Amino acid sequence: MQQIINKIKDKCGKSDDLVIRSIKIKDQDITLIFNEVLCDGSDINDFILKDISQLIINNNDHNLYSLLLNTINGNNVKELTSLEEVIDHLFKGFCIILLENKFIAVEMKASLDRGINSTDSEVAIIGPKDSFNENFNTNVGLIRRRLRTNELYLKTMFIGQSSNTKVGICYMNNIASSKLVQDIIKKLEQINIDGIIDSGYIRERIIKKDPLFPTINITERPDTVSQALLEGKVAIVVDNSPYVLIIPTFFIDFLHTPDDYYQKAINTTFIRIIRLLAFIIAIFLPAYYISITTHNTSSIPTNLLLNFTSQRLTVPFPAFIEALIMIISFEILRESDTRIPSKMGTSVSILGGIVIGDAGVSAGIISPIMIIVIAISAISGLIFTNNALTSTIRYYRIILLIMATFFGLFGLFIGLLLLIINMCSITSFGFPYLAPISPLIKPEMKDAIVRVKKNKIDKRNPLLAKKNIIRGR
Repeated sequence: MQQIINKIKDKCGKSDDLVIRSIKIKDQDITLIFNEVLCDGSDINDFILKDISQLIINNNDHNLYSLLLNTINGNNVKELTSLEEVIDHLFKGFCIILLENKFIAVEMKASLDRGINSTDSEVAIIGPKDSFNENFNTNVGLIRRRLRTNELYLKTMFIGQSSNTKVGICYMNNIASSKLVQDIIKKLEQINIDGIIDSGYIRERIIKKDPLFPTINITERPDTVSQALLEGKVAIVVDNSPYVLIIPTFFIDFLHTPDDYYQKAINTTFIRIIRLLAFIIAIFLPAYYISITTHNTSSIPTNLLLNFTSQRLTVPFPAFIEALIMIISFEILRESDTRIPSKMGTSVSILGGIVIGDAGVSAGIISPIMIIVIAISAISGLIFTNNALTSTIRYYRIILLIMATFFGLFGLFIGLLLLIINMCSITSFGFPYLAPISPLIKPEMKDAIVRVKKNKIDKRNPLLAKKNIIRGR
């Protein structure tokens, strides 16, 4: 037995948090091996040690190992046959019982999560307030609490040479396409990496060609995941990450929120139109302003043009440089607002905006109309909470700004055409990114921009729901 213990110590690098406790009861040598950081010491004392002592004292059965394996308390008790399995389970929160040169693993994980809190990045105005946390079982439980059906399947695997992170694939077996599920599982199995620290590691490695637009949605809201699963999508839950991946993702999904389905259809339609306008304004407004003030001056009224010109008389920079300075300044403010503690962040951003705007105009470096244009464009981009989509808006804003600077409205139209072509060419795990607009799926248009009443949305997306198109079945 001592030889086995020495091997375990060597395999674990003789770590100080590895606890090895040997006890002797009625001539029976028993050794408990566990990691004091990952296991709950009080549970080990209350359940394992008490059970062992009572079994030995109250029974004269010589086959103590078999008796202990079948009667010990624990929701997850396993019989291990190799040293590799022992090492693996030690770092998964199991307590190893070494008896008669045989191993019994009992799950005794310590509670290391922060509990269920409200959402941070996706504010819930109406509807459930709970959000995912870093505990895998809790996250899956939040989904199962909403979808209480045996058709919700969960496939788990462990990824990462060093981290050995638990990853779960959730899908509705009676709705989702088996081809999509197998494709995702295959890509996950091909991941070869030292460690998976967050779900972002998974997202980066299962996309072959990563376009500017996000093709995998990420959320911390259980109701968002539940709605996606009912549409035939697949969710990937990663241990130690409060964000769940949703596959596939369409552009139209970023114009939707779970709150849309908790209020009247007419209110939802209005809000979605506002979101679409905000997306267009965030990308095109700075480029449009530069094109009509530098190249296509005849496209605006003369009085308005004279007003714009008079404001720029003291500005020493071209309009493009002026716009670029304001865009970079805003991005610096937003990044500082994100990184600074919440109690200070808002104050710093407000102060920075006032100082930059007022001082820039007073010094004659920035024109007032340019501040208004960039501010409206930046605020429009803040409507979207997905960080990947916000970055995409940022990139295209600058690209179109450059094209408008050189070619005016003609460059703006070319940029618009290239944007549409790019979006039409993107696929998310084989599904067209602009669906249901391109290709046109008439039943899905009931819930694209204009949303009709729920009782009239009687079919699921035929692209995703391969097995059960009709809702409520």
